[in-house]
Amino acid sequence: MNQTKSQMILTITIVLTVLIAINFLLLMFSCNKTTKRKIEVNELTLVTTQLTKQPASRQLAPTGS
Repeated sequence: MNQTKSQMILTITIVLTVLIAINFLLLMFSCNKTTKRKIEVNELTLVTTQLTKQPASRQLAPTGS
């Protein structure tokens, strides 16, 4: 009984190790490689506009009490 458990654990460990190794190999040799692109810096133009603000009303609203 104890030998079958250890054999199962060893088999699972070996299978997982092989799958992870295959995954890393596929990752290293994948065809979907990205290239680094140059980032172009565009000059920004800052446009300032003056906003007119209406004066706030000082009249209080009725409270109903």
